[in-house]
Amino acid sequence: MKKLLITGTSSYIGNSLESWLKKSDEKYMVDKISLRGESWKDVDFSNYDSVFHVAGIVHIKETPENRDSYYKVNRDLAFEVAKKAKAEGVKQFVFLSTMSVYGLESGIIDRNTPMSPNTSYGKSKIQAEELLEDLREECFKVAVLRPPMVYGKGCKGNYPKLAKLARKIPIFPQIENSRSMVYIDHLSEFTRHLIDDERDGLFFPQNSEYVCTSEMVKLIGKHNGKKIMMTRLLNPIIRVLKTGTVEKVFGSLTYDKKMSEYGKDYQLFEFEDTIEATERGNRDES
Repeated sequence: MKKLLITGTSSYIGNSLESWLKKSDEKYMVDKISLRGESWKDVDFSNYDSVFHVAGIVHIKETPENRDSYYKVNRDLAFEVAKKAKAEGVKQFVFLSTMSVYGLESGIIDRNTPMSPNTSYGKSKIQAEELLEDLREECFKVAVLRPPMVYGKGCKGNYPKLAKLARKIPIFPQIENSRSMVYIDHLSEFTRHLIDDERDGLFFPQNSEYVCTSEMVKLIGKHNGKKIMMTRLLNPIIRVLKTGTVEKVFGSLTYDKKMSEYGKDYQLFEFEDTIEATERGNRDES
């Protein structure tokens, strides 16, 4: 039996992994702890094979007032937890990082792409990665995950905003773009393999196929009983608008698929099936 400790009790990705592992017939023992306050320092980590560190600040608007919090939580706290895990004999530390460490709104990311984060979120994550690198040893594996946009039932971030729009509008721009994304169950299955194999290094889980925003919006509409007309008439306007929001929605940003090869299959569902499950799950909760 693998014994896993998840740090962070309100994390979407952490809670999804816990639910996913509970389906595996008692192959895993999963505990979660909150890192708020100081009481976590009294928890005995020596009972666990792996620690999955998902606690962090994300999906809040960055301001000059909260900038320091990103570094205190996403960098310093991660390092403190990892040091405690190593000192108490944990074999593997899995750190949830982000695609944002590259600082790109568009382009193709491969293993030679330099990191140039332009937000406190991205900067704090890459600085945490650098600190964790110093702890890596043969007896203490450090696995860093840099997923692209994560979507699924109950997710936060850009997907629910786009889905809300798709449920309301009758038309949407037909633009051919490509985005790396990862369905939450695919990410959970990938992480399960990572923990089983006690892997070490950098990892880039993503869906096997890139996502076209227009196609995704059409599918969201379809699985909400709404037919959305796609039009190219708005495309010239969108090409002129080079704001960050427009780039996030209509630009192309992908990981080279070779970066995401693992050697074991973690792609469980076709893309349309993931959208259907996401929309059905969100309707059930509303």
